[in-house]
Amino acid sequence: MSRIREAFQNGKAFIPFITCGDPDLETTGKVVRAAAANGADLIELGIPFSDPTAEGPVIQGANIRALRGGVTTDQIFDFVRNLRRDVKVPMVFMTYANVVFSYGADRFIGACKDLQIDGLILPDLPYEEKEEFLPVCRKYGVDLISLIAPTSENRIAMIAKEAEGFLYIVSSLGVTGIRSEIRTDLASIVEVVRQNTEIPCAIGFGISTPEQARKMAEISDGAIVGSAVVRLIEKYGRDAADYVGDYVREMKAALE
Repeated sequence: MSRIREAFQNGKAFIPFITCGDPDLETTGKVVRAAAANGADLIELGIPFSDPTAEGPVIQGANIRALRGGVTTDQIFDFVRNLRRDVKVPMVFMTYANVVFSYGADRFIGACKDLQIDGLILPDLPYEEKEEFLPVCRKYGVDLISLIAPTSENRIAMIAKEAEGFLYIVSSLGVTGIRSEIRTDLASIVEVVRQNTEIPCAIGFGISTPEQARKMAEISDGAIVGSAVVRLIEKYGRDAADYVGDYVREMKAALE
């Protein structure tokens, strides 16, 4: 069983997203360890990019702060290598196709394998163009995680059939960010997914409160939270780890 599948074995999965290098890698390390210690089942690590088109202002801000701080992909790889000495939960990278392409897909995905990174999420990679990276991901045993958006409609079944790792269901149109309520008919999207694959699916974009997470987990296998976590890091800076740990514990409890 892939380690990503294991993340969904102990109840509904809580998946926080953390931008590497915001405000610095030392803080990122503390935050990741706090999230893992407080019940995160899988952790998404964002590799900053200068033009993160899927992100709202909160995560865009984190990307800008990390890049201004001079963080590089190689530094992030070294950081994860160190992190893996004691952090055992599954981890995936979330970044943009250009980051992988400019680094060299074979070199980048080969590094993922060495670092025990279990999957790769590229929100700007259209389903139709995934062949550019899929063979390399398969070569190294790294799951290329597909996204399904409310606009996917007649492509949902097709994407689900070929999915690996877990399916990332985007809750609403637009970019990432905290939303007061999520109105998309997600239950019918999940139903189509369930008819076409046994791979777990988790819902992300816009979830920030325990109540929202619980609602999303009622219809799917887990909840993904990015902006609310990144906002805590923005607010508390180098002291953010304890606050993120408390938040993760509260969110995981809501899913149970």
